[in-house]
Amino acid sequence: MQIIPAIDIIDGKCVRLTEGDYAQKKIYNEHPLEVAKEFEDAELQRLHLVDLDGAKAGAVKNWKVLETIAAKTSLVIDFGGGIKKAEDVNIVFNSGAALATVGSIAVKDEATFVSWLQQFGAAKFLLGADVKNEKIAVGGWLETTDVWIYDFIEKYINYGVQQIFCTDVSKDGRLEGPSTELYKNILQKFPQLHFIASGGVSSMQDLDELAEIGCTGVIVGKAIYEGRVTLNDLKKFA
Repeated sequence: MQIIPAIDIIDGKCVRLTEGDYAQKKIYNEHPLEVAKEFEDAELQRLHLVDLDGAKAGAVKNWKVLETIAAKTSLVIDFGGGIKKAEDVNIVFNSGAALATVGSIAVKDEATFVSWLQQFGAAKFLLGADVKNEKIAVGGWLETTDVWIYDFIEKYINYGVQQIFCTDVSKDGRLEGPSTELYKNILQKFPQLHFIASGGVSSMQDLDELAEIGCTGVIVGKAIYEGRVTLNDLKKFA
């Protein structure tokens, strides 16, 4: 199982939100590159980079941060937040991301997302599914749809998407443990899926459990920044 540390960006700074609430913002470092280099030094190979300004604005904003980290580390970066048009996808890839992370648009505008899969290649996308009670949530989690998570995953696997991460929005940023049961159900239905767990990780025990049920990767954010999991601890997964 691969550990994928997360850096969330507002105004070019490394922050974390609780339950996606911009009012509950905590700045951890003014310089995301420093954080990324620490991850690289800890032998981590991936990075989940989230443009929270972009997510709010509906257009990519913090691509300069992406460009800097891509140029100055060897991390394999997936970048998301505000990817709404093909030119946003181009900016993300031109700035050095290996994968474009897409969520809401896959729910709200299937035709556009499918056209990107055809244009850029399905292997270049990391599909994010925010979930509340097994239903997809969108718009910074403010809106729950009636789309069942399993139908959503199946549809996009059929379009060639290979990597999917799933966040239980009731868990994210709360350090209360991940939605292991939900992930277990997903993995039972889609055993071939490159599945990445996200949200709620608070300890090494959580990570061991996720590895045990067969997650290919896990996105870890707040647990690292709050010292619940040390970078040294994470080396066992390297």
